[in-house]
Amino acid sequence: MQCGTSPIVGFRFSLYPMADDFVSIIKGALEETDTSAVWMHTDDVSTVIRGKQAHVFNVAKALTLHAAKSGKHVALSGTFSAGCPGDSAGDVYLEVDDELLNTDDTKQYVSSQFALYPMNNPSYMDLIYREVDRAKEQGVFNESMHYASGIHGDIHKVFAFYEDAFTNARSENHRHLVMTVSLSINSPSHEGGR
Repeated sequence: MQCGTSPIVGFRFSLYPMADDFVSIIKGALEETDTSAVWMHTDDVSTVIRGKQAHVFNVAKALTLHAAKSGKHVALSGTFSAGCPGDSAGDVYLEVDDELLNTDDTKQYVSSQFALYPMNNPSYMDLIYREVDRAKEQGVFNESMHYASGIHGDIHKVFAFYEDAFTNARSENHRHLVMTVSLSINSPSHEGGR
């Protein structure tokens, strides 16, 4: 397989509930989310999900939303990746249909940051500026900062933007893409700032 031709999208993330019962919050979010359309593995540091892009983003949002329903301050940090030269389809569910399995539409404010890393794309800054401008048009842009851009709003709008940005940042010539995200939910600092 040539570099970047795999249709697999992956997301490796760590979830950090700011609570004494963090284990039950993490396990509860994993149990409440339908992960049957993705390959998933959890170790002592992080969880990885892999599969079709639509399902990976759907599961990532659902896990985050279920953890947020605890009412505790929750942080998530992760990396989406596509076109990785070392990825193989052997253990991934690429044959599943496109029906999204997690459809909870509960409103939830999210403050987050993201950074795009279009690999080997000499026009990477133009691409990043284009996605930041799109975030402004969609009303989810929060602020510019060093090494990232702030994105905030309802979780469904934020994840829709992230998935669109991920799609838009790839091209036939530059398929290997990495996007990092950091999210904060139910933070005491969000009071009055929504």
